[in-house]
Amino acid sequence: MSTNPGIERLCAAAEEAAGLVGVDCPPEKMTALLTAFPNVVTDSTVVFNAVNKGGSIRDLSFDFTVPLAEGNPYERALEHGLAEETDHPVRGMFADLLTALPVDCYGVDYGVNSGFNKSYAVFPMGRLQELGPLASVPAMSTALSRWMDVLVEYGLDGKVSTVAIDHANRTWNVYFNGLSPEHFERATVQAMLRDFGLPEPSGQLLDFAATSSALYPTFGWDAAEIERVSFSTRTTDPAALPSHVEPKLGVLAAKAPYSYEGDRKLVFAGALTADGEYFKLATYYQLATAAHDRVRRGS
Repeated sequence: MSTNPGIERLCAAAEEAAGLVGVDCPPEKMTALLTAFPNVVTDSTVVFNAVNKGGSIRDLSFDFTVPLAEGNPYERALEHGLAEETDHPVRGMFADLLTALPVDCYGVDYGVNSGFNKSYAVFPMGRLQELGPLASVPAMSTALSRWMDVLVEYGLDGKVSTVAIDHANRTWNVYFNGLSPEHFERATVQAMLRDFGLPEPSGQLLDFAATSSALYPTFGWDAAEIERVSFSTRTTDPAALPSHVEPKLGVLAAKAPYSYEGDRKLVFAGALTADGEYFKLATYYQLATAAHDRVRRGS
């Protein structure tokens, strides 16, 4: 693929991580990505992300940060044929976010099989954003305004750390960070999910939510419903998500390759939708010099 040792190591690590969850990692997909974003090796925090949905893991995401100097990652994906043009409002949302709000860095979610999935706008951790300016972004879906009062009621205003845009599925996530244990008390979580119009969560998900430090709902453009809510917890303990929930996630948590000193850094997440629950895992492979502490991950 390349004579660059850094790129070769990165591709080998992606292939190894994919193999741990039983997923192929086609070399041509990584070639296309690294042609569009050649500085991933030196300038990015890199994360491998897997989702157990419907009882299976269908892909591994290769996620990475993009410095501001590299420009809008969605536009670059379009230029290199990694994303398709559309006249849907999702086309302009990322650019509108960059104009309206302070952004610390960008991010990309790239499936090693499915290709370009999402772009992220990551705000400075010392300057978490309020919901009002976010709702005023021109391309923003009206769903956020529909739920504004409920989000404020649960103490989530002024806690926005990241916005992720799923260009293919035409949905987006708002990540709430810097939350207190009170946000995740069992009765509070049950009431919030009920107010969001979602079904009663299982005891297993409630127990997991109690360990969380962040949450993120998913919205669309064509309907007012909240499609799902995810809770996430950052840890170095591979057993933070019981292995019986999804054994392959446990294997990835315990064995995923990583390139920094100390313990492997992990983020587990549990999601609730109208159709059920599922769990996710993000494992950090590479940390940039000034690592961006963003919470992962919606899918």
